[in-house]
Amino acid sequence: MQTNAIEVVPSKQEAMTAPEPGLRRQVMSYSPGMMLVRHSMKKGWAGARHSHPHEQMVYVVRGRIRFEYPGGSLEAGAGDSFLVPGGVEHQASALEECEVLDIFTPMREEYARA
Repeated sequence: MQTNAIEVVPSKQEAMTAPEPGLRRQVMSYSPGMMLVRHSMKKGWAGARHSHPHEQMVYVVRGRIRFEYPGGSLEAGAGDSFLVPGGVEHQASALEECEVLDIFTPMREEYARA
């Protein structure tokens, strides 16, 4: 059942999970149509190459990341953002300690269950 209630999700360090070494994740606000996720990465962290059906918006809050995708790569720093279309294989790595906000559409059910 959907309500009209609005809830604040505090940005607390203790609310973050550690799905793999060097990466911390906090699932923030979400609905079936979209999800906001906060990621903190240690310098040198490299995620696995993967793809997902969700569109993903990435906003770098602090630090610097490298993002690789078929046919290219980019570096993004604090204040930069970019869009990853659904189904595109990609890999991210942390060039510095960083914090990133990701918006997924639709929401990632596997993150909501974690």
